[in-house]
Amino acid sequence: MQKKYECVNLSIDGDVATVQLNRPEKRNCLSPTLHRNMVDALNEVARAKCKVMVVTGTGDSFSAGMDLEQCFFEPFDDPDKFNDVNAPCFEWFTHLKSFPAVTVAKVNGWAFGGGFEIAGICDIVIAAEESVWGLSEINFGIFPGGGATWSYAHNMLRKQALFYALTGATFTGKEAVALGMANIAVPLKDLDAEVDKWVKNLASKGRTVLRKTKEVYEKSLRLTFAESMEWEMAKMWELSRETKDDWIRTALASFKKREFKPGLQSYTLTKNV
Repeated sequence: MQKKYECVNLSIDGDVATVQLNRPEKRNCLSPTLHRNMVDALNEVARAKCKVMVVTGTGDSFSAGMDLEQCFFEPFDDPDKFNDVNAPCFEWFTHLKSFPAVTVAKVNGWAFGGGFEIAGICDIVIAAEESVWGLSEINFGIFPGGGATWSYAHNMLRKQALFYALTGATFTGKEAVALGMANIAVPLKDLDAEVDKWVKNLASKGRTVLRKTKEVYEKSLRLTFAESMEWEMAKMWELSRETKDDWIRTALASFKKREFKPGLQSYTLTKNV
């Protein structure tokens, strides 16, 4: 049984976890309580060794960003309190970025500031076409911080990134695909079905290969081509060891027998690894 949280709804169903930001009266703004809840919820999902984790929001919002009053204005004059209030935020954002499961942001509505950042650091983003995205920090005299600049800078091309950061202009979920912030956008009425389809696809893969695909990608971004080849092959042998050579014994053996087409199908793991 999953723990109950004040500002987060968590459900774990086999290999799939769903984490719902739950402050609908505040458009799921990220409060100190929500940050603490997310630290614990992500740890709970990690312990469950889920393959996929969906992050979404309740009501008509994904998240409208940080709760400016509770996270910034109220503790600002007390540096120790300010750090204590905001440390859990940085903790769970960092955990989300390197999470062992595949992270899928299901952007159902407003995605601003910290909500924009959460979508930006998830592995896959599926958005409602009607969702509204933006970086509004410039409108009250600061720039996107706490990882938000990293998030948009690593998903959008320079001209687009600077345009939205400098103007505070908004864009839709449909536009988010072309801008690099989302993979797929569908009408809100179809969002649940679209996410379920891709979650089912991901959950059919091996847990270890999903995790290592993420690890190899992230590391390879910082390597030369020659270094990346060496890293990839080392991780390939590591994968083989941890899965008892399942890809050789099952997948390639099935391919040799013409039992499946790797470009179009996935093979069935002999073990859930």
